[in-house]
Amino acid sequence: MKLYTFQRQQQTRIGVEKNGNLVDVTDVAGTNDMVALIEQFDNLREALLHAVATTETTIPFGDVTLKAPLKPGKILCCGINYHGHFAENPAAKLPQKPFFFPKFPSNVIGPGEAILHPAGIRQLDWEVEFTLVFGKKVRHLPEDESVMDAVFGYTILHDVSARDVQFVDNQITLGKNFETFAPVGPCIVTKDELPDLSDVKLRTLLNGQLVQNGSTADWIYSLPHLLSWLTSVMTMHPGDLMTTGTPAGVGYFSRPQHFMQAGDTVRLEIEGIGALENKIEWLND
Repeated sequence: MKLYTFQRQQQTRIGVEKNGNLVDVTDVAGTNDMVALIEQFDNLREALLHAVATTETTIPFGDVTLKAPLKPGKILCCGINYHGHFAENPAAKLPQKPFFFPKFPSNVIGPGEAILHPAGIRQLDWEVEFTLVFGKKVRHLPEDESVMDAVFGYTILHDVSARDVQFVDNQITLGKNFETFAPVGPCIVTKDELPDLSDVKLRTLLNGQLVQNGSTADWIYSLPHLLSWLTSVMTMHPGDLMTTGTPAGVGYFSRPQHFMQAGDTVRLEIEGIGALENKIEWLND
């Protein structure tokens, strides 16, 4: 299933994609909150599948406004997890354990919403991230394939980064957490739709120009290793997000360097999930 949160007629609804349109499953789910649906998904799965299969009246995507599919309680982002991204950064050191930093849920925006370019920032960079959505409350997961029981599905997160803050005194958290620096979407794909994660393609296009073109085959740390390490430190809850790093091709390490500017359009694509597109606008505060 591809699950969407959308607005129509000033109402927030949950939909499932069917033949290029949406089936509104809000009433079947008994909620318009994606995290609440995830918490009850095992009990609702058959009813949702039946609703999608039997509903003939669908809603065109053009008739709705897509929102971020959920508001997570926590977002933990993995840094330096692609061999290509590690190689393009001459100052990087391979961490002995996966390296994580937070993105704040208050900065989450959805498809089509504006990424706000702060005044004074000159190095606004892109990072496409294949992102895991937790389906259960978990702690101390083992480092084996059984960890997939904790996974609900996958989405795209854009790890927008102000490099001229991030790389001053290692201010990673501040450089990653300006307002709107966490676009998420366009949907959540349940894990059964992507059973093989060994070579999932992902890329970034800036104003139509390809700037990142990678694959999960380039991961340094496996998904079980990431999940085991993260949950050895903290409890993760349904709807929480964990990203898996970004491939090579970020603007800071390009030669010449190149960054997002107000007026640009950035499009992130991940095979099997879809595309997340946002424009860049000046932040006037």
